[in-house]
Amino acid sequence: MLDINWIREHANEVEEAARLKNMSLSIKELIDTDDRRRELITKVEKLRGQRNKGSQKVGQLMKEGRKEEAEQLRGEIRELGGSIEQWDKELSETEKEYERQMLFVPNIVSKDTPIGKSDEDNVLVRQVGEVTVRDFVIKDHIQLGELHDLFDVPRGVKVSGSRSYYLKGDGVLLHRAVQQLALDIVMKHGFMPMDVPIMVREEALINTGFFPTGRDQTYALEEEDKFLVGTSEVPLISYYAGEVVDVTEPIRLAAVSTSFRSEVGSAGRDVRGLYRVHQFAKVEMVVLTEANDEVSERVHQEITSYAEQLLEALELPYRVMAVCTGDMSQKTYKQYDIETWMPSRQAYGETHSSSNLHDFQARRSNIRYRDQDGQLKYVHTLNNTAAASPRILIPLLENHQLEDGSIYIPKALRPYMGGREIITCTAVQG
Repeated sequence: MLDINWIREHANEVEEAARLKNMSLSIKELIDTDDRRRELITKVEKLRGQRNKGSQKVGQLMKEGRKEEAEQLRGEIRELGGSIEQWDKELSETEKEYERQMLFVPNIVSKDTPIGKSDEDNVLVRQVGEVTVRDFVIKDHIQLGELHDLFDVPRGVKVSGSRSYYLKGDGVLLHRAVQQLALDIVMKHGFMPMDVPIMVREEALINTGFFPTGRDQTYALEEEDKFLVGTSEVPLISYYAGEVVDVTEPIRLAAVSTSFRSEVGSAGRDVRGLYRVHQFAKVEMVVLTEANDEVSERVHQEITSYAEQLLEALELPYRVMAVCTGDMSQKTYKQYDIETWMPSRQAYGETHSSSNLHDFQARRSNIRYRDQDGQLKYVHTLNNTAAASPRILIPLLENHQLEDGSIYIPKALRPYMGGREIITCTAVQG
């Protein structure tokens, strides 16, 4: 959420941000609503002031024995109360409309964010690692999974519907190993590990900027009036909602959690395998910093590098992309996506996303700190995927397959895999 006074002063900039993010927004309509809201606040406060003065005058008249005048004034006050009730109702309705409109105002974007309409317009920042050209016919991750009995998609679909799966045997061990490696990496950089709620109230999703625009991607538990989160960013940010925190040093949090996404709008896309599924696990980083552009930019570069450290430890080729305006969410100020080479797709596929939101989430969540002068300010918030599985298993299996179908285990994962160097072919059980 942006400050309404700032919006008024930078209306053109905000409308341009909305246009670039492919959002429909009328700042004039919002300002008109805010004008009406302010007028009503003034009117209601004035009427309440008159009522208070009248009530005091009634008491004075009664003390002076002027009962007839007091009764007449009471009648006028009752009429005034009726007017207040009427205007108060209109104010309440206007404030609700104002709040609704404010929730659709997007964050502005950084000056170095590329202008574009979709992910096809994202810009390469750097490419790391060489794509290996195999001299044998490669298997995709589904074939490798079947060969090694790592997961079972058909039975997942039988039990839970489309985009579902079972992980099995070494598939589970790889899944957990990557998560633990990611957690160990970020903990070395000062992140506090946390286990978080994955069912949250609607308020938490509104405050973190996932509602109202992302509601169709979220599973609702209607009888509970709760929702399943698509990322632990939601409970991590909400942990400090309504609080004044100390960000003398940035607050660094990391959670390992199951996540859920409905994937509305992706019908027919990436239906084969583990790329786009409804349930997955993430190691998520969240950082709260002082409201200093240089500080949050530095932290943004740092947390992006931590995800890169994971991919380098996994010995996987990847590239960092600057996300363009049309591919950004409403809440994002600046974003990088990290894409990892997936041989079966003959393309890079997104595996990580790193974002700086400035104070957009903090304003909604009311997370503040005191600056050196003791003034309360909203913090800057950032987030990044340390690891998301099972999607990360796609490049891990496909890039490290050997000619006989065995799978090389990167050195960094071996301590979590019983010291093994290779997953060899075994008989698949039905």
